[in-house]
Amino acid sequence: MEFIGLDAIMGTTSETNNKVNRIDLRVTSSQKDLLEKAAALKGLSLSAYLLSHGLEAAMADLTDYQTLVLSDRDRDLFLALLEDPPPPNPALTKAMQKFQQNYEVDGE
Repeated sequence: MEFIGLDAIMGTTSETNNKVNRIDLRVTSSQKDLLEKAAALKGLSLSAYLLSHGLEAAMADLTDYQTLVLSDRDRDLFLALLEDPPPPNPALTKAMQKFQQNYEVDGE
C-alpha cells in the first residue's frame, strides 16, 4: 500500500477542483453542536474540520496497522537468525532448485 502525503490528500493538488465524492454522516444535535464549536475554535468550516481530523486519524491508523513492533526477545531472535541463519530444510532446497531451473538462475 502506498501512502500519499497529507497535503496531497487535503486537496492542495490539482485534485482540489475535482471533489465529486460525498460522505454523509448522521449525528445527534449535541454531537453536531460539539463538532461545530470545535471547528469554529480552529477557524474551519465543519466539513473542513471533519475532513482534516478524519484524514489525520486514517493516516495514523494505517501507519499503526503497517508497523510491526517486536518484543526485545523477538527482535533479538530475528537479528540472531539474520546473522547466523539455519541451513535450508529439504523442502526449501527443492523449491530453490526448481526456481533456478525455471528461471535459469546460477546456483551459488
